[in-house]
Amino acid sequence: MTRQSTMRAAILETHNAPLRISTISMPEIGPREVLVRVRASGVNPLDTKIHAGSAAHARHPLPAILGIDLAGVVEQTGRGVTRFKPGDEVYGMTGGVGGVQGSLAEFAAVDADLLALKPANLSLREAAALPLIFITAWEGLVDRAGLKASQKVLIHGGAGGVGHVAIQIAYALGANVFATGSTAQRATIEGFGAVFIDRDTAVEAYVADHTGGQGFDVVYDTVGGKVLDTSFAAVRRFGHVVSALGWGTHALAPLSFRAATYSGVFTLLPLLTGEGRAHHGEIMAEATRLAEAGKLVPLLDSRHFTLESVGEAYALIRDHAAKGKLVVDV
Repeated sequence: MTRQSTMRAAILETHNAPLRISTISMPEIGPREVLVRVRASGVNPLDTKIHAGSAAHARHPLPAILGIDLAGVVEQTGRGVTRFKPGDEVYGMTGGVGGVQGSLAEFAAVDADLLALKPANLSLREAAALPLIFITAWEGLVDRAGLKASQKVLIHGGAGGVGHVAIQIAYALGANVFATGSTAQRATIEGFGAVFIDRDTAVEAYVADHTGGQGFDVVYDTVGGKVLDTSFAAVRRFGHVVSALGWGTHALAPLSFRAATYSGVFTLLPLLTGEGRAHHGEIMAEATRLAEAGKLVPLLDSRHFTLESVGEAYALIRDHAAKGKLVVDV
């Protein structure tokens, strides 16, 4: 049987312009790569920033195929790949930045180190919603903060993409989980197992109410800006603050006076540099383990999108109108 030689893809030719649907050549796989037939592409706020050319830390040379998160089926394996075989359903954070082809195409040549087998109990759409947010949450809570059972962890932005996954990871680890959000998000946050804290409550008040004034062992800021400053005031002595958005200018005195530590999370590093890609595959395997144990469920927006309507998904994210993670069916 003759192998398919072309594929459809959504191409970004100019920042902020509509994506153009084109027929282009199929990618060729190299050693330690797999050819994946893309079934679903997760949409993240970062995708919209790359589309707009406003993410200096996440440049993607044009013309480009966007799409950071992928779920699909292995079509072919390259030399040296032993963990996967044709027909395997896989997922991962695989491209869409730094010149690496993204998932808004029918096929992608993917570094096998970035992939894991999809959870058997999740659909490909559900799986595509997880990679970036799960890796970001895991790196912060586990790799940086070393969260342990019975510790008190505060997650700022608990109903957001990274936030709702961080709650589930922390809960699965046996931590006592607290999360901030709006009043409208209370049911979502509590549904994932966290104690709800209204984000408009003064930090001194909820630290007193929930920790006896001592502070939280771990604080994860998924919001950035002033919330990171609040995190420094919410952590206990010798505790740990983590942020996925620690890009501003902040006073470190509140953190220093508590002899606490701070870590930043930069999830894109393995894609941009090649360093640490195997660990991303390992983290995705942890996501599979938790999902199959019934301890991880992505919060998914019910609306469906195609390559032709990606712009509609981007608009929903820019307008803060998404009700969970958005996924493009490829």
